[in-house]
Amino acid sequence: MSELGKTCALCSGTLVAGTTTFTVDFGAGVVVVRHAPAEICDQCGEAWVDDTTAAKLERLVVEAKAESKQFEVVDLAA
Repeated sequence: MSELGKTCALCSGTLVAGTTTFTVDFGAGVVVVRHAPAEICDQCGEAWVDDTTAAKLERLVVEAKAESKQFEVVDLAA
């Protein structure tokens, strides 16, 4: 997932392939997505997701809003 030498935009640390937990509080509810693929900075811990993952996360939040869910947990590793 990570390209050799890819660096963090915040601290210039090295990005390594991993996963993160993505949480959104949209006022009427909360969506938690576990094990989302990401590049994690080995220095500051910031997580960066690619465009495909970002689109999937956005779809999950839009669906939760449309279904008026107050709380939803999704595990992308499952």
